[in-house]
Amino acid sequence: MAVGETRFPAMPVIDGLRLGTAMAGIKKPGRRDLVVIEIPAGARVAGSFTRNAFCAAPVTVARQHLTECQSRGEGPRLLVINTGNANAGTGEVGLRDAQATCAELARLAGVGEEAVLPFSTGVIGEPLPMERLLGGLPAALSSLGEGAEAWQQAGEGILTTDTRPKGASVSLEMGDRTVIINGISKGSGMIKPNMATMLAFVATDAAIEQPLLDALLRETVDRSFNCITVDGDTSTNDACMLIATGRGAEVVSDEQIAVFRNGLQRVMTELAQAIIRDGEGATKFVTLQVNEALSREEALDVAFTVAHSPLVKTALFASDANWGRILAAVGRAPVTDFDVGRVTIDLGDIRLVEHGGRAAGYTEEAGSRVMSEEEIVIRITLGRGEESATVWTSDLSHDYVSINAEYRS
Repeated sequence: MAVGETRFPAMPVIDGLRLGTAMAGIKKPGRRDLVVIEIPAGARVAGSFTRNAFCAAPVTVARQHLTECQSRGEGPRLLVINTGNANAGTGEVGLRDAQATCAELARLAGVGEEAVLPFSTGVIGEPLPMERLLGGLPAALSSLGEGAEAWQQAGEGILTTDTRPKGASVSLEMGDRTVIINGISKGSGMIKPNMATMLAFVATDAAIEQPLLDALLRETVDRSFNCITVDGDTSTNDACMLIATGRGAEVVSDEQIAVFRNGLQRVMTELAQAIIRDGEGATKFVTLQVNEALSREEALDVAFTVAHSPLVKTALFASDANWGRILAAVGRAPVTDFDVGRVTIDLGDIRLVEHGGRAAGYTEEAGSRVMSEEEIVIRITLGRGEESATVWTSDLSHDYVSINAEYRS
């Protein structure tokens, strides 16, 4: 069950950017599983990648190629994404396959090999079916388009266990010009990003200098994709790319940067939250707010400790107002000199905990009412400082176990 059904937005055209898809049969026949994104010359690209030590071969190659392009003051020209196979845990063979994918697409498109960045998602530890993947590249190129349908088909083409494509778009006024930001993402399980998410591709027609683009990506990823978790597992394949084609308004003044940053944050947050709403087996969308911490890192530590607790997550699935599980999770968070007497915990509009124990006005009936809702907010106030953080998570259901037990079948 997906939480809070949302429709894929009608994406406006970003001048010069085109997207194409193909059905290559990489894992299953009859579904889009290969995506090519064509980037115009002169565009700038920023990337954020997984910190998992067993990073997938395409992550290694994409990072290398991006660095090579930027060292020459250029940007990548093509992104190629396959689903159904992660090309992770595949050693030297996986690296050769990722490089061969780039080489063949570069040959077909007439660009340098280093101008192609590869991305993969799917089952770990299996070699790519290269004949099918390479055979699908011409079809993906021939289908390149720039309209709303191309964006939606690309969103569908990067999915694995997701139940629906995820997209977000905003239009921003910059003086007498309009700036567009479009984005797609995928992810449903193996979600506890440590840089970005499973895969996300965001593009704008704005003209932005490379250092600013890099900084904006780091800032917005940190407060979106790095604030979600389904199961606490960081993928081997995480990547988030931000493309600025430079064909629209310039973003240079402090006011313009602020407007663009806010718009980009909206897109990133919407894409990140869509992953939680589509979490494997999810029936609840849960917002964890931690306030009055000594630092943002401390607030995040507390939030993620609660979000990763199997006991809390199963209570959420059962709509069981077992508030002691939340209290216990907060108490084991890595926080030094914890004064539990200062801590308050609220479930929606209901005070659960204060002065070290159950709040005087709390009733089981009130707690059960909030826990039965599809969207739940848990607020934890530490009484230690002025920093805060918000994390989004889901419950843990029978379906999550079934989906992952049957993932390779």
